[in-house]
Amino acid sequence: MDNTENKVHKRRVRYSGTHPKHFHEKYKELNPEKYGDEIEKIKNKGHTPAGMHISIMVDEILDFLDIKPGQVGLDATLGYGGHTSAMLKKLEGKGHMYALDIDPIEIEKTKARLAGMGFGEDILTVKHINFAKIREVAAEHGKFDFILADLGVSSMQIDNPERGFTFKKDGPLDLRLNPQAGVPASQRLLEITQDEFEGMLIENSDEPYADRIAKAVFQQINKGNPVNSTRQLFEIIKQALSFLPAKEREEAAKKSAQRTFQALRIDVNSEFEVLYEFLESLPDVLNEGGRVAVLTFHSGEDRLVKKSFKAYHREGIYSEISEDVIRPSAEECARNSRAKSTKMRWAVK
Repeated sequence: MDNTENKVHKRRVRYSGTHPKHFHEKYKELNPEKYGDEIEKIKNKGHTPAGMHISIMVDEILDFLDIKPGQVGLDATLGYGGHTSAMLKKLEGKGHMYALDIDPIEIEKTKARLAGMGFGEDILTVKHINFAKIREVAAEHGKFDFILADLGVSSMQIDNPERGFTFKKDGPLDLRLNPQAGVPASQRLLEITQDEFEGMLIENSDEPYADRIAKAVFQQINKGNPVNSTRQLFEIIKQALSFLPAKEREEAAKKSAQRTFQALRIDVNSEFEVLYEFLESLPDVLNEGGRVAVLTFHSGEDRLVKKSFKAYHREGIYSEISEDVIRPSAEECARNSRAKSTKMRWAVK
């Protein structure tokens, strides 16, 4: 007997208008491979589609790395896989790529995405490990002919309010790149003092209103009101800057919030310590003539990279380094606003 007439057709959740309110409703952006035209429209406006990441300075990176078929390379920060796929294409099916990431949520999505593009385990090995541990990777798999480290937070992490990287939508104040390890930013604020938080804001993000923001945050904590959400922290910052003229206040609050979130993210993920260990390990994992490129996104990162490259160059370990920082083109910044703060430095062993 045919029961077709009795079956209820289950409709999928509809896309809630052109501007859906919730991240999980944005299935068009979250599945870009299925909605190419929609994605291109968003990208042509200079925006990054939700749940997607647009790789920065791809041409400049490929030009410097000068990848040859048969070489062995490492993408120390896999992310969405855009840089990885571009480097894999240069190998032309010969050699091997290794790619690392500590985000257990995004790494599996990216691995599946790259496999769908034809980059399987025969040419790509993906490892869930912090890029500070590149010595361990090299000990197991051998040294590398080229290495890339893109130190930016992926757009997929920023756009998802459940990860706590943005104050534009409310979510838990987390900020962990690996939500399965360590403590979230909300807990971190309960473990430090007001003075330590002020110092964190100065050291990690050069926040000009560090004293006022730290005082406002700890006034709430000391009243028994822990700062548990992203919007809660933003409102505290905005209130801390209420002394500014009204016409300046909103923009100043946004910029201070960006710097505050950056400072907390760096602290929660021990980003400076991780970068330092990575830079110290590079000479040990590069083959002679091997090349490394690093993309940074704030002055603290850039200073560490610059200092390390110069020190190893003076010692004769690096034969050549970039004398000046390399920036993305004006055209790229117009296409992708998240590229504006990018700096690239490189070294050759």
